[in-house]
Amino acid sequence: MSLTEILPGRRGFGTAPLGNMFRAVPEDEVHATLEAAWDQGTRYYDTAPFYGAGLAESRLGALLSTKPRDSYVLSTKVGRVILDEVQVGARDLGDKGGLFEHGRPNEMINVWTAEATERSIEDSLKRLGVDRLDIVWVHDIAQDFNGDEWLRKFEEARTGAFRTLSRLRDEGVIRAWGLGVNRTEPIELTLALEEPQPDGFLLAGRYTLLDHEHALQRLLPMAQEQDVGMVVGGPYSSGVLAGGTHFEYQQAPPEIVERVRKIKDLADRHGVGIKAAALQFSLAHPVAAAVIPGATRPSRIAEDVAAVDEVVPAAFWQELRAQGLVSPAAPLPDGV
Repeated sequence: MSLTEILPGRRGFGTAPLGNMFRAVPEDEVHATLEAAWDQGTRYYDTAPFYGAGLAESRLGALLSTKPRDSYVLSTKVGRVILDEVQVGARDLGDKGGLFEHGRPNEMINVWTAEATERSIEDSLKRLGVDRLDIVWVHDIAQDFNGDEWLRKFEEARTGAFRTLSRLRDEGVIRAWGLGVNRTEPIELTLALEEPQPDGFLLAGRYTLLDHEHALQRLLPMAQEQDVGMVVGGPYSSGVLAGGTHFEYQQAPPEIVERVRKIKDLADRHGVGIKAAALQFSLAHPVAAAVIPGATRPSRIAEDVAAVDEVVPAAFWQELRAQGLVSPAAPLPDGV
């Protein structure tokens, strides 16, 4: 089943910030944000055990467990098992160190075996307070978290998580599965396999206004040829495209800040919101099924809803391309 058949629309909600990413988010702020998302029509929610060591799942579950299960689509991820024990020492998060330092202190085990996949799903169902999942992503089997070990971890997932999720899909337990990563290479390897193929993938930060050329070279043509859909995660490039200071989960370097300034100046001249430019660019590729910006404040939800629907003049996209601020190969809205 294709992602477009499963997803209820082209805008969802990414819950990584609710795992206390970058800061400790008060419970009342979380509740207000989730209520605002629901009230403004959000019906696709993506989460993961990794986000605050189960914190985002539990917080999301407090909302979704009160709603009719058939009224929304839910995805989470496998690859990390949350233990009851407290983490001793600093977490090893590859090049994402400190990302969830304000999350729960529980120890996490990175493992993609068949047994761990089933346990991870069971634990997620408990934290979320629901009886089933729609989509399950295999999380972070890539270079950024695993360094030189990433191919070995990929093989562990291929023989473990991939086969388990394929079986669960075939049995009707889940509706779809795929990869949820911050790099293109694991998805390219997966699409080249002869084994049962994924239904889609969640690509975070690699198809944005600031970073899209690499995805256009190989991954997206492969996905389009195989009719495999993409959910775009991190469309604001960790926040720098939405007024924040982070890019790739770290402080944005000067060259990125300058590129954002140029895009914003151009958007201002055309009366376009930079959020609208960011979200509509990511959705313009034929492979893109949905975009899932995250938020921790109710006002941000309204901004995201408006950004998807905002009318952006063709002249803006034309000038964006003419100034070299997007790749010549990138599809732009309305066929520009």
